[in-house]
Amino acid sequence: MRSMHACVQSYHRPMDPKLIDLLVCPVTKGPLDLDRARQELISRSARLAYPVRDGIPVLLENEARVLTDEELERLPPRTPLV
Repeated sequence: MRSMHACVQSYHRPMDPKLIDLLVCPVTKGPLDLDRARQELISRSARLAYPVRDGIPVLLENEARVLTDEELERLPPRTPLV
């Protein structure tokens, strides 16, 4: 008999880029930027990073981590939407 843990597989689904364009920060209603490496949506105005789990953004303030000054300074400039 196989263990239940053997049947459960963890995988990372990429987030749909079209979805990113529709989402806003729930705190400031400002734009979000995707950090693919950390799988987070960044709100510069709220100084928060929301997790993306299995391709699903978790836009809850209590789930977000606070960005440091250094992290904000290292972010590339935003590209204006045309």
